[in-house]
Amino acid sequence: MPIGLWAARLERPLTGEETEGLTNLLPPGRRERLLRVKDPARRREPLCAYLLLRLALREACGWEELPDIALSSQGKPCFPDALGVHFNLSHTSGAVLVGLSDQPIGVDIERIRPMSPASLERLAAGVAEQDFFPCWVRREARAKLDGTHMGALLRTEMPLRDGEFYYPLDTFPGYAAGMATRSPEMPGQVRLISLDEWIQEMVLTFSQE
Repeated sequence: MPIGLWAARLERPLTGEETEGLTNLLPPGRRERLLRVKDPARRREPLCAYLLLRLALREACGWEELPDIALSSQGKPCFPDALGVHFNLSHTSGAVLVGLSDQPIGVDIERIRPMSPASLERLAAGVAEQDFFPCWVRREARAKLDGTHMGALLRTEMPLRDGEFYYPLDTFPGYAAGMATRSPEMPGQVRLISLDEWIQEMVLTFSQE
C-alpha cells in the first residue's frame, strides 16, 4: 500500500444537524467515547478525524466500515484485526490530518499561532518563534511513529534514527504539518478537502448504508 495522506480544513462550526448526522456514522464504541466530551464544540475535530479515517480507508483499502481500534503494546492506536494497515491521526483547531501506510506512520498538524517567550523556552529552548511549529510537528510525528521515545522527543529534538524518515507536508495556509515513517517511499501529495466538500462526500458515501 502506498502512503496516503488526507487533510480536511474545518472552516466553520458544524451545525447541530451536521454533528448529529456525522456522529451517527461512527461505530458505537467511537461514538460513545466522543459523546463523553462534555463541550460539543470540542467534539468537532476528533469527530472529523475519525470520519476522515473512514473515508481514507474506503478510498485506499475498499473498506466500508471503520474497524475496531485498539492500542499496541507501545500505546499506539492500531487495527488489531488488520495489523498490515497502519494509520495515524492528528487534529488541531480547524484542521485534521490522516495518514495510511503498510509501514508504521506518524503524522501531526498544528495551527500556527503566537507563542509566549515562556512557552518557547519551556517547549523548544533556542528555537526561533517562526521555526517553532515546523519543529514541533516534526517532533510530534516522530514520537507518534511507533509510540516509543515519546517523552524524550517531546522534550527535545533528537537525530533521526536508522530507518526513520521525516517529511514536512504542504496542507493549508496557517498550518504546519509533517509525517514520520519507516518506509523510504516519498509521500505523494496530500489530498486536501474543505469542510463543505467533505461533509457532502461523507453523506453521499455513507448515509445510505
